[in-house]
Amino acid sequence: MLSSVLIANRGEIARRIIRTARELGVRTIAVYSEADANAPFVMEADAAILIGPAPAKESYLDPKKILAAAKQMGADAIHPGYGFLSENADFAQSVIDAGLTWIGPPPSAIRAMGLKDAAKAVMIKAGVPTTPGYLGEDQSAERLALEAGKIGYPVLIKAVAGGGGKGMRKVERAEDFEAALSSCRREASAAFGDDRVLLEKYVTRPRHIEVQVFGDQHGNVVHLFERDCSLQRRHQKVIEEAPAPGMDEVTRAAVCAAAVKAAQAVGYVGAGTVEFIADASEGLRADRIWFMEMNTRLQVEHPVTEMVTGQDLVEWQLRVASGEALPLEQDEITLDGWAMEARLYAENPATGFLPSTGKLKHFRLPEGDVRVDSAVEEGGEVTPYYDPMIAKLIAHGVDREDAAARLAEACGLVEVWPVKTNAAFLAKCASHPDFIEGRIDTGFIEARLDELTERVFSDAPTLAAIGQRLEAFGEADTPRADPWASAPSRLLGFRMNAPRAAMDLPFNVDGQRTPLRVALVEGVDDDWSWDITVEDGRALDDVEVLPGIYGKGPFHAFEGGDVREFDFTAKVGGAGEGAASDGAILSPMPGKIVSVAVQAGQTVTKGQTLLTLEAMKMEHALAAPFDGVVAELSATSGGQVSEGVVLARLEAQG
Repeated sequence: MLSSVLIANRGEIARRIIRTARELGVRTIAVYSEADANAPFVMEADAAILIGPAPAKESYLDPKKILAAAKQMGADAIHPGYGFLSENADFAQSVIDAGLTWIGPPPSAIRAMGLKDAAKAVMIKAGVPTTPGYLGEDQSAERLALEAGKIGYPVLIKAVAGGGGKGMRKVERAEDFEAALSSCRREASAAFGDDRVLLEKYVTRPRHIEVQVFGDQHGNVVHLFERDCSLQRRHQKVIEEAPAPGMDEVTRAAVCAAAVKAAQAVGYVGAGTVEFIADASEGLRADRIWFMEMNTRLQVEHPVTEMVTGQDLVEWQLRVASGEALPLEQDEITLDGWAMEARLYAENPATGFLPSTGKLKHFRLPEGDVRVDSAVEEGGEVTPYYDPMIAKLIAHGVDREDAAARLAEACGLVEVWPVKTNAAFLAKCASHPDFIEGRIDTGFIEARLDELTERVFSDAPTLAAIGQRLEAFGEADTPRADPWASAPSRLLGFRMNAPRAAMDLPFNVDGQRTPLRVALVEGVDDDWSWDITVEDGRALDDVEVLPGIYGKGPFHAFEGGDVREFDFTAKVGGAGEGAASDGAILSPMPGKIVSVAVQAGQTVTKGQTLLTLEAMKMEHALAAPFDGVVAELSATSGGQVSEGVVLARLEAQG
């Protein structure tokens, strides 16, 4: 067994590797950037070393700094996790050349599968079915547009070096192809340093099926069954599960055999995932499932496979890298129950899922019934430098319905403030009737986006917030105490020689004014309570403070994974979507301006893209909120901006 391993990664995957390595008695070494100096993974490792400033290119993506750290700290192996340098063949080779153990596949396998066009060529030669498309070397915009027309719209543009949804665009019409190609290339270049693309026929009812494979240095390759990752948003996986719903044994045998064949074709060693696209228009069928790509690393969603097979895939990685044979043979690997994983992102569904950054003043994740792999803890900070995923929630059940119920409940128990998350959105996805029935494909979320992002609350959090606010004014159960005491509640509705009168309070919910009338009402046995009426005339009874409330003025109520802010002080809400009501286009987050599509004085129409901001590894287009003229333009391509900065200002026409 290896004696020490340097983890060339961060966040929850670094913590995940540390956990298993500690159980095996392997010393762990963390590398960290200045932004991660106080991160949990740094504190949990046996040793840690600073490798550079916050930007990933100057720290986690710098191979020389990683190797220097390994040498300085006396590591004998490097585990790349996923993302960053995990699928960089040159880095893998440099690790091996430095006399260290690379915990991953051979550089030759990474190269063979790293470029999507080359990988498809290898698979075709190996007899693995592949999706129809264009893999040619001619990368001119004219040739690509021509080939897209031959394939037939809709088509999918994909970066040849891509992964994780980066550098991928669906194009519905020929007139949109050029703009989509430019955006795709720009994002691919920024993420992978390679702007080449390939084209694929877009399957109209696609299911994303992937197979976990594992190889050792003795020529053995096995599969650990399939996962379904069809619930996606902008090609990013949201909920993954194992096994795949609707997968019969004949189809399972065929797709898993194809995955093993793919791994054998490139002499694969270690953990890998062979991804397939399935046409689910007639259910899952072996003749309608095609090879899409191979991820030559451990996947974010590997925990669902661990839950249904009872195996620790990181342990397998460490043992295989140490030269051991695979722990089990194929017929010894079995399925048990069902597992689902939800990715908790620091993002705001109410603003088009824009990333959210800041201090985690309140951070509570469910305990007990689910597995939680978290990157952060309360008091930590979500920065704009890295991927916005902050945790994974993994539920295991006896069957699919049981797993979905457990996952939905877990997502609903998430409490985070003031950073926004997608917890409520995840809870709605996992509890949606169509999801529970297995009626899913990669368009599931987009087709139900309004429904899944709608904010729906019961009266309970409102009552609780009001109750706690009134309690903060003074002792609510002793209203007849000294009326001149300092507590304002004792003066609510006070009048000389007359009963207390009701008071109208300037109550606000999420910055929006909500007319509210509050009065003290005397009941039986000297019991008093608050009588509360809201704008629509409903009487809200039984005011009590819920455990989900914390803080003082403003107050926050958590329900179903979402949170509402309550206050008795008038506030002005933001305009959202990066635009203020006066026509100012604001930066919704810290980031880099990658393109400016307009000029000062130019006439624009509502919805037209004005500029594109890159943050948290994704591009975000800021559009005109109305028809008008660009009166001011301060944004420049390549410039770094802070949150809330005015990038442009529009003036309405007419």
